[in-house]
Amino acid sequence: MADRTWKANERAIAKRLGGQRVGNRGTNTEDVVHPWLSVEVKTRKALPAWLLDAMAQARRNSPASRLPIVVLHQVGSRHDGDLVVLTLGAFTECILAGQGKRAEGGRHDDEGHGS
Repeated sequence: MADRTWKANERAIAKRLGGQRVGNRGTNTEDVVHPWLSVEVKTRKALPAWLLDAMAQARRNSPASRLPIVVLHQVGSRHDGDLVVLTLGAFTECILAGQGKRAEGGRHDDEGHGS
């Protein structure tokens, strides 16, 4: 995969999230700087089929009023370390937009950050 592919994807994600691409500075830094997100972007030619199938199943089984997610759990590990997967579209529509509403309402620091 050419360098420009992953760089272009980092720029696209930064724009979509309202952040700024950091770029490779030779140190361990996040890929995208954002006011409240620390974004690491991974680009692959293909994502695992089982993961795509799990997301498709979550969407199929989700009523229209609910956010479909996939929770990934490793046997023997604590649930606090489980990963939550959702589409970028759902994230920007439901979560990112919700954060903007909280910030505008002055409640950004006391909602949605303790669990």
